[in-house]
Amino acid sequence: MPALSSYLRKVLLADTVVSGAAGLVMIGGADLTHDLLGLPSTLLFWAGAALIPFATLLAMIARVGRAPVWLIAAIIVTNFAWVAGSLFLAFGPAFGPSLFGQVFVIAQAAIVAVFAESQIIGLRRLSAAA
Repeated sequence: MPALSSYLRKVLLADTVVSGAAGLVMIGGADLTHDLLGLPSTLLFWAGAALIPFATLLAMIARVGRAPVWLIAAIIVTNFAWVAGSLFLAFGPAFGPSLFGQVFVIAQAAIVAVFAESQIIGLRRLSAAA
């Protein structure tokens, strides 16, 4: 199990904070924001609930500072899956979010895409150093 670079640990920690905060806001604010976003409160709640164990895993990896390459790759894939799901949610026929909801979903997807790309950079640096 390789030691993670300072860069990758910082990226994972930032992803931890954002994912955890988003999860808590989505869980706590699902009933308050669903009308504004045009999204079902149950979707917001469970999407937020899914972020809590993800953020916990990220925090553990960042704290330990070591992880198998496949686990970092799985985190990257998970982040890109979140982006794809978000784009489907924003533009797909399933829910029809409000304009504000679309902007919100696209903005958070863009943030997650930046995390995924930053994690790819960190993983490449890790592989190059090995």
